Amino acid sequence: MQLKELLESKFVREEEIPAEHALPGQINQKEYLSNGEMKQWSGSVHEVFSPVCIRTKDGLQRKLIGSYPVCTEKEAKESLDAAVEAYHDGRGEWPTMSVAERIGCVEQFTGKMIEQKDIMVKLIMWEIGKSQADSIKEFDRTVEYIYATIDSLKNLDRGSSGFEIVDGIAAQVRRSPLGVVLCMGPFNYPLNETFTTLIPALIMGNTILFKPPKFGTLLHYPLQQAFKDCFPKGVVNVIYGRGNTIIPGLMQSGKINVLTLIGSSKVANELKKLHPKVNRLRAVLGLDAKNASIITAKADLPLAVKETLSGALSFNGQRCTAIKIVWVHRSIADEFLKQFNEAIAGLKFGMPWEKGVALTPLPEPHKIDYLKECIADAEANGAKVMNENGGASVASLFFPAVVYPVNSKMKLYHEEQFGPIVPVVPFDNLEETIEYLIEATHGQQVSIFSNDADEVAALIDPLVNQVSRLNINSQCQRGPDVFPFTGRKDSAEGTLSVADAIRAFSIRSLVAFKMNESNKHLINDIVNKNSSNFLSTKFIF
Repeated sequence: MQLKELLESKFVREEEIPAEHALPGQINQKEYLSNGEMKQWSGSVHEVFSPVCIRTKDGLQRKLIGSYPVCTEKEAKESLDAAVEAYHDGRGEWPTMSVAERIGCVEQFTGKMIEQKDIMVKLIMWEIGKSQADSIKEFDRTVEYIYATIDSLKNLDRGSSGFEIVDGIAAQVRRSPLGVVLCMGPFNYPLNETFTTLIPALIMGNTILFKPPKFGTLLHYPLQQAFKDCFPKGVVNVIYGRGNTIIPGLMQSGKINVLTLIGSSKVANELKKLHPKVNRLRAVLGLDAKNASIITAKADLPLAVKETLSGALSFNGQRCTAIKIVWVHRSIADEFLKQFNEAIAGLKFGMPWEKGVALTPLPEPHKIDYLKECIADAEANGAKVMNENGGASVASLFFPAVVYPVNSKMKLYHEEQFGPIVPVVPFDNLEETIEYLIEATHGQQVSIFSNDADEVAALIDPLVNQVSRLNINSQCQRGPDVFPFTGRKDSAEGTLSVADAIRAFSIRSLVAFKMNESNKHLINDIVNKNSSNFLSTKFIF
């Protein structure tokens, strides 16, 4: 059987979908959370088609799984006003609430979120084509992240529960919120990446405008009642609509205090410029990346193949931390390609619910056209697809393509392909790889494969000044979540780790006073009566 026939055979008829993995029916969302209410919507809706195609008498067709509201600037402004009112210039119930009380609300929300695990895992699978195993992992990792954030905030607050005394002046230093946060997450990790910004922003006392990603929108619907039940009115508002329609007005209002976006640097730059007071706008951004794998002549080749394969093709290469270009020493390039192609041939492809599946349908409708353009451009400039069946596609399934030798004339040398193409560049001198990373517009991560200590050391020192994370003999990745996650150049602004994120969405504030008898009596009176949530020596266990 030819590969194209095999790819097509992976799509099933409606009645062949395993019952345990099927959705309970179409999820047609007719309401959204705004100002503490689930507001009814009777206007335009966007139909959600799964990347999973169904075999019909008319051929393969993407399965319709539901719809969600397409709101307008009017509804977006109403949600903005609700968030502004809930913050109330820092005087609202949520920003003035004690840390312990805010933690309690988040814990209550997390419990309700866990109750929705089954439907949310299914929606991740059906909306973006992520395998069941990875969908479960995304959900569980998100819950773990929330609890880790709670623990980190408790530790931070414990360290702030006392007073510092310097030169006769005493002060208590704590962290306070920044205001209204506009939160926009990505489609590839629509739950986890979104919540790594939304939860820290929320728990620190900010109010939220949350716009779900273009793909992976419906999966947030089951959580909106939990947001409504667990947080004060107007603290969390979910906005819907075309981004280019509803977001510019929000930014131009000047009422957004923090922009958090996991997306492209181009979009981030355009949005920031719309704000009338750019100097006041905080930004926490996870942006583009073109992470490289550098495989030297002294590398453990089987290890390099294994790690680069996983790094380049996990979730079809649709990760910002994916390895998106591979530099291989010319002396081992042929053997690397041989082993790498054999490894790709062994990957299982199919529908998200299949056990052990590694390659699944792509959610973006026009993605395969772009990938084929990249391959055609590379071939026109002297490269070839090196693996058997590389680049073959049927409907939303695309078989990975290994392209070699890639050079600076090609799109794949510069652009983030964000998909299952692996560009391979031969090199003769390590200086070539260093120069590539210096000239690159992105600076998130790099993987170095070598067993020579001197060689690795010679790469570490220049490259730590080009990217934010060097991975030695392992693939690029985000975790563990306690490690700093950021980037240089166009790859990020701000740092996201469990501890860094709660700092990113807050500012250090302090109450200071001279150590005289009158002030000591005054402060003791406030602390003993627990009359201030900020000025307090309470210890959170």
